[in-house]
Amino acid sequence: MQQTFTVTGMTCGHCEKSVMRALQHVDPQAKVAIDRTQNRVEVESSQPREVLANAISEEGYAVST
Repeated sequence: MQQTFTVTGMTCGHCEKSVMRALQHVDPQAKVAIDRTQNRVEVESSQPREVLANAISEEGYAVST
């Protein structure tokens, strides 16, 4: 399932990698596309939306679902 999140607070490549690692930790098969200039994270995953949002939040980024 393709899901899109608005994620604020990502300012650099390290931020993107942190978000990607967090998402792939909860779903190693997840396909993640990040556009930090648009504050957008697109995830193709079988995990519930709440699980993915929580993984991003736990890295310290604000997530709008």
